[in-house]
Amino acid sequence: MTNLLQKLSLKTLAASTLAAAATLAAAPAAAQVAYNLGATTDYRYRGISQSRLKPAIQGGVDYTQGPFYVGAWASSIQWIRDFGGKGRIELDLYGGYKGEITKGLTYDVGVLSYVYPENGMRQAVGANANTTEIYGAMTYSIYTAKYSHALTNTFANIDSKQSFYIDLSAALDIGGGWTMTPHLGYQKIKGPFSSLGSYADYSLAVSKDFSGFVVTGAVVGTDADKSFYASPANGKFLGRTGVTLGVKYNF
Repeated sequence: MTNLLQKLSLKTLAASTLAAAATLAAAPAAAQVAYNLGATTDYRYRGISQSRLKPAIQGGVDYTQGPFYVGAWASSIQWIRDFGGKGRIELDLYGGYKGEITKGLTYDVGVLSYVYPENGMRQAVGANANTTEIYGAMTYSIYTAKYSHALTNTFANIDSKQSFYIDLSAALDIGGGWTMTPHLGYQKIKGPFSSLGSYADYSLAVSKDFSGFVVTGAVVGTDADKSFYASPANGKFLGRTGVTLGVKYNF
């Protein structure tokens, strides 16, 4: 009888352990919230200065739950007002899903809306500045390829739905905690301004994370049309080759 009870106890304990392990395996990953705050000497996006070659203040928040994520990020800007609109803020709202296909090969899909509150660009140039894109990226080892496709007019370009952007980059460990990131991109603008608005951009950045405090320096440039991407405020080419410096604190 004692042996029988011991066997039953062991079986019960094993079953309970397996059930507990299954419950833990099925439990969703803990949600995480992260914040960042920073500044840059020139806010470049896809090679074009959004801050009229001047400094910008930036910050954001990210929420992740397992492979799902949503977030918001904002920066001060100048180009909306320079082109006759209103507002000095860009607000990016995004969400997506990340996963792994095989060991070392991952993907990231999502949607991103660039919002310029009450920008008034429809009255100024004929198209709203607010832009929504869907995107998909694949990363293998240190290499990443990303494609973004516009569902709306693109950054106040008239009749520019279906515009797209291709982004190729790599993250190279150069020692001492420093990372070098070469990048090549191509922005295709659909519609009547396709020949003037489409361009390639490039950059080479180096960065280091000092316990959450990230320092970045980059050389950025484009082959964009110098008249189409000139600031109406001072005539300066917003896609010219230049050096940018940035700091960001993640907490």
